[in-house]
Amino acid sequence: MSLSFEVRGSGPGLLLAHGAGGSCTANFPFIDQLAEQRTVVAPDYPGVAQTPKSPQPLELDRLVDDVVATAVESGVESFAVLGYSMGTAVAVRAATRYPDRVTSLVLTAGFARADRHFRLNLDLWQRLLDGPDRDALAHFLLLNCFSPAVLDSFGAQEWTEVLRGTAEGVPVGTGDHIDLLRTIDIRADLPKITVPTLVVATTLDTLVAPHNSRELAGAIPGARLVEVESGHLIAAENPRPWLAAVQDFLDR
Repeated sequence: MSLSFEVRGSGPGLLLAHGAGGSCTANFPFIDQLAEQRTVVAPDYPGVAQTPKSPQPLELDRLVDDVVATAVESGVESFAVLGYSMGTAVAVRAATRYPDRVTSLVLTAGFARADRHFRLNLDLWQRLLDGPDRDALAHFLLLNCFSPAVLDSFGAQEWTEVLRGTAEGVPVGTGDHIDLLRTIDIRADLPKITVPTLVVATTLDTLVAPHNSRELAGAIPGARLVEVESGHLIAAENPRPWLAAVQDFLDR
């Protein structure tokens, strides 16, 4: 299906692949900085922002095709892919499915498949999403998005606002994204990656534990691993070193 997307900047192509229950603007707060030197294509998955909910279950290959199509439609024939969380699977599959288009990969807070720890999180996330208690859902998401120190740093009023915003800001397609996460297994793709790859591990992550990023780096030939002290939502908790690592890698 057609995805809504934005294009910013000029220069070498950079395609963004966001996470489940997120969006490009939420997961990549530094799009404008990236666009100073690159043509950044930022699509949103089904059920996010202006993209309607999919009438059928999401499949990784079809989602990859739709994400890549936004770049091609924009006149960006080749591009690096910056993937975050579920977007790392999109990025990896794009590299093996479109080897003539993908020039490099940056994989942040990612995974090759949902192990038992991650599946437990997915099961609880789904139950809370399906239930009536949006406050409980917000507590779960914040518990797994931020590190303890960041959670403790919110003042009382700010915390109330963060809870409310989290409860009210869940995209309609989130349930479909969770279903897709359960099916993803890109382990066979990893040894086939031939483009330069940077893996960024979020070391305080309790949603997608950092061992998953280390496994990605270990299985992709020549991949470089960088670790950033952050919970899963690195875009909000510690974006500066993430952006620095991304820019340094892409500049090379």
